[in-house]
Amino acid sequence: MRLIFSYMNKFEALGLGEAIIKAVIDMGFETPSEVQEKAIPILLNEETDIVALAQTGTGKTAAFGFPLIEKVDSTSRITQGLILSPTRELCLQITNELKNYSKFIPGLHTVAIYGGASITDQAKQIKRGAQIIVATPGRMQDMINRKMVDISNISYCVLDEADEMLNMGFYEDINAILSHTPKEKNTWLFSATMPKEVSTIAKRFMQNPVEITVGHKNTGSKNVSHEYYVVNSRDRYAALKRLADANPDIFSVIFCRTKRDTQKVAENLIEDGYNAAALHGDLSQNQRDLVMKSFRNRQIQMLVATDVAARGIDVDDVTHVINYQLPDEIETYTHRSGRTGRAGKSGVSMVIVSKSEIRKIKSVERIIKKSFEKKEIPSGEEICQVQLFHLASDIGKAEINHEIDSYLPSINEVLEEFSKEELIKKFFSVEFSRFHNYYKKSKDLNTVNDRENNFRGDGSTRYFINVGEKDGFDWMKLKDFLKDLLELGSDSLSRVDVKESFSFFNTNTEHQERVLQVFENFRMEGRKVNVEISKDSGRRGGRGGRRDNGGGFKGKRRSDGFKPKGKKRFGSNDSKNNEGNQRRDRRKRSDRR
Repeated sequence: MRLIFSYMNKFEALGLGEAIIKAVIDMGFETPSEVQEKAIPILLNEETDIVALAQTGTGKTAAFGFPLIEKVDSTSRITQGLILSPTRELCLQITNELKNYSKFIPGLHTVAIYGGASITDQAKQIKRGAQIIVATPGRMQDMINRKMVDISNISYCVLDEADEMLNMGFYEDINAILSHTPKEKNTWLFSATMPKEVSTIAKRFMQNPVEITVGHKNTGSKNVSHEYYVVNSRDRYAALKRLADANPDIFSVIFCRTKRDTQKVAENLIEDGYNAAALHGDLSQNQRDLVMKSFRNRQIQMLVATDVAARGIDVDDVTHVINYQLPDEIETYTHRSGRTGRAGKSGVSMVIVSKSEIRKIKSVERIIKKSFEKKEIPSGEEICQVQLFHLASDIGKAEINHEIDSYLPSINEVLEEFSKEELIKKFFSVEFSRFHNYYKKSKDLNTVNDRENNFRGDGSTRYFINVGEKDGFDWMKLKDFLKDLLELGSDSLSRVDVKESFSFFNTNTEHQERVLQVFENFRMEGRKVNVEISKDSGRRGGRGGRRDNGGGFKGKRRSDGFKPKGKKRFGSNDSKNNEGNQRRDRRKRSDRR
């Protein structure tokens, strides 16, 4: 009983009421986190705006949830509190947590509003009475436009994961939503990082906000160690597998930049025998829920996710975060690494980079104010040793199933001619052969090929591509094609040089890895489009490709045997290609969700 009261008093000291204290005890909360200790007393006792900066996994939901529940009037059916969050997963997570916090408060209802579910059903829930609404910006704006929700009388507005909402392009939606709320409301902004966009929204929509910072701005969790591994771009997936095999108990989130890469990596892992799944914006809500349920139950060991989809991941036991690709926005790394090292536990954030990306590690270090340790990808021999001892440890910990006792005489008869040492060797050989056979002739992934990182003195890389004038390209059409496909700005592409059956182009060296990855298995109209780093300096000739066809390229140019047929050429203006380009543009705009 003393232990229970000690828990209660720690939260009671923050000024929380009896109903929430009862919920706290029921949920097993022991000690308030730092952000809760700093934010809750202010939000309970003052009518003020607040900006709270704290890492993911530090208890921010309770930091704003407890005071919000205390302040709303559960006897009124009017909506008094609005919480905006960037994704469906996070929206549902916040809603469920608030329901748990308020379960001993009669008549208090929290409703989730998000895309992918029936808007009429959500409207009916609000009409029945919802003191607190948790919403994604897009669906909330849609319901406002349809006059399905009234937020003109709210007293409190919470912007959760504000940096991520703005990074996802929700500034206009947030602006429009807040225009339907009263000016005298209190706005509580919670964020993991403080980029300029968050500062802008704070200045525009808040009045003299109190600022709370847990740790330092934009810093990573103190419980997370950071490592990076340098490999050739084409060895990235092999490196990922080795990192997984070298950590047999890994329970991880693997981050990719786009939905396409996320799906591809997950499919490859599943094909190679790993318990993996993808989480991205192309999945239905039901599929996402099933994936997250399997992940929380540890039926999935490796969850491959986009940054946007991962915003709803709230699992305390994640051992590793693996950055299969670094994010485009450096601040996003803080959110990624925050998926591990939660609830006081330690975690590891790994980054797989090519040689040309090493400088980005330094940029991340400056943002999170932590140092990365450069480590080597384990060799095949090292992995075999780790797996062997892990197997021995599992056997040592296994509970004996006495149901096999009746079979022991027959088993002993089969094995009686072997010594103890021979039996151990045979058993481990049966269980261990897969790893040994796979890794016995494996190469050293830490040997980075300098040719792959070939670049000119001006900081750009020159490429060969096996399409040209015969495929309907001139320099402008090829540049537009590459710009759209690679999602690069015009300034990042240069020296496009089109020949009869092949071409050359340059990109900034920092985009080299993306170029090679996009074209690794790229096909158009069934034909493989091949791109390789060229030794051609790109210093001779003009845009139109009038110089000789030598180009300085060495190697096979048309090994795929492709021969253009009729008018179906890349870059042509026929309607089929235009439709394909439109579809590609739509995919490009949504590929990062």
